[in-house]
Amino acid sequence: MSTAAVAGDQLALRAHGAGAARTAVYILLALPLGVVHLVALLPLAVVSPAALWRLAEVERTLANRLLGARIPPLPYRRAEAVGGPPRSVLALILLRLPLTVPVAVLALLPLAVTVQLARYGLEGVWNTSDRYLGPWALGPVVGVLLWVFAAAAGVVSLAVLDELRGPLRALVIRPLASVPTAAVAVREALAERIGDRTLALAYWLPEREAFVDERGLPVELPDPASGRAWTEVAHEGRRVAAIVHDAELDARPELVRAAASGAVLALDNERLKAELRARIEALQTSRTRIVEAGLEARRRIERDLHDGAQQQLVALALDLRMLRARLASDPAAAQLADASLEKLQAALDELRELARGIHPAILTDRGLPAALDALVARVPVPVESSVELEERPPRAVEAAAYFVVAEALTNVAKYARASQAWVRVRRVDDALEVDVVDDGVGGADPANGSGLRGLEDRAVAVDGTLDVHSPPGGGTRIAARFPIDALAPSPSAGPAAS
Repeated sequence: MSTAAVAGDQLALRAHGAGAARTAVYILLALPLGVVHLVALLPLAVVSPAALWRLAEVERTLANRLLGARIPPLPYRRAEAVGGPPRSVLALILLRLPLTVPVAVLALLPLAVTVQLARYGLEGVWNTSDRYLGPWALGPVVGVLLWVFAAAAGVVSLAVLDELRGPLRALVIRPLASVPTAAVAVREALAERIGDRTLALAYWLPEREAFVDERGLPVELPDPASGRAWTEVAHEGRRVAAIVHDAELDARPELVRAAASGAVLALDNERLKAELRARIEALQTSRTRIVEAGLEARRRIERDLHDGAQQQLVALALDLRMLRARLASDPAAAQLADASLEKLQAALDELRELARGIHPAILTDRGLPAALDALVARVPVPVESSVELEERPPRAVEAAAYFVVAEALTNVAKYARASQAWVRVRRVDDALEVDVVDDGVGGADPANGSGLRGLEDRAVAVDGTLDVHSPPGGGTRIAARFPIDALAPSPSAGPAAS
C-alpha cells in the first residue's frame, strides 16, 4: 500500500473516531431527553398540541449537530394556530426512550468491557492485586495481555458507535424530513378545501413576467383543451399566483375564488420565497456560465501562447544555434551567441511555466491523472500521488481540483519546510474529494494568505468546499470536495487512474 493511501486511511480513521465520539454524546443526551419526552408528551398534547413541535425541534437540532442529519427547519414550530405534529413525529417523541435504551446497551457494553479490561490490566501491571482470572494470577504478564484485549475492545467500541450513527440518523430523518414545508402545506390546504388532490400552485414573478413553482423553476400554465384550468390569485391589484386545478371546477369558480381569498396572504408569502429561489437558481446558472467562460478563456490564452509567442521563440533559438555554428572561428561572437541562447532559453522556460499556470494543455488533452503526474514531477519536495477515477469529471471540477493541488503543493515547496507530501484524488459517491497532506511546520491560515483564499473562492465557484487543517508543528491538510453533477458535460475519455 502506498504512503498516500496510508495517509488517506489515517485521515479516514480520524473521521470515524470523531463520528463515534459524536454518536456516544448523542446517545448520552438522548436518554434523559427520552425521559423528558415521556413526561411532557401527555400534558402538552392536552394543553397545547402545537408546543409538541418544540420537542421535535430539539430532536432535529441534536440529529443535525451530532449525527450530520441535515434536516431542514420544521415549518410549524413557531405557529401557535396549527395543531400538533403528524403521527410519525409523535411516534418518534413517544418511542425515544424505549428505542434509545437498547441502543445505549449495545453501544456502551463494549465500552464497559474496555474499561474493565484496562482496569484489571493496570492492577496486574502494577502488581497491586491478588485476583485470579481463571487459573492465572493477575500479574504483569496477564496485565499486559489484558491491555491488548482492552485495545481490541476499544476498537470494537468505536466501530459499533460509528456504525450506529447511520441507523440513528435514519430514525430521526424519516419522520422529521417528511414533514411538509410551508409551501406544501398551503397547497394541501387548498386541495382539501377545493376538493382537488391534483391541485398545483404557480407563483407570479413580475420582473420575469413568468410563473414558477415553489422551487423557483419555470411553470407552463395548462391549455384549455388539456383538461386542466387555472385561476388567478390577486392581492391589492397585484397578480400573486395561479391555482392549477381540474377543469371541471370552472363550473364552480366561486369555490376556487373563496379558497384563494382565504389563503392569499400565505400565497403571497410563498411567492416571495419562490422569487428568492428563482434568483438563487439564476445566480447559480450565471456562476456556472462565468466559470466555464473563464476556463475557456484560459485555454484560449494558453493555446495562443503555445502557438504564437512560444513557437516564435523556439524558431529564434534554432536561428541562434545555426548562427552559433557559423561563428566558431570568432570566440567573442560565439560567446555572445551562447549568452543570448541562455537568455532565450530562460525566457522560453518562463513562458512555458506561465502557460502551464494559466491552463495546462495536458489537463485538457489527457485529463487530471496525467496533469497531476506532470505537476508532482516539478515539485522539489518528494510527493506521492494517488488518483482513483473511473471517468473524467466535468471540466470545471477537473480544473478546480488541479489548481487546488497546484496551489497546495506550491505552498508546501515555499513555506511548509516539509520533507514529504501526499496527494490523493478520488471519487466518493457524487463528489470528487481532493486531499493534500504534508509533514511541514503547519500554521497555514486562509485569513492571512491570498492563495488559500483564492482556493476557497475557486471551490465555492463550483459549489465545492475547502477545509484547511494546519496546527502549528503538525503539518497541513487541505481537503476539498467538489460535487459532480451527473448531467454536467465532461471531456470524453476512458478510465483514468494513476
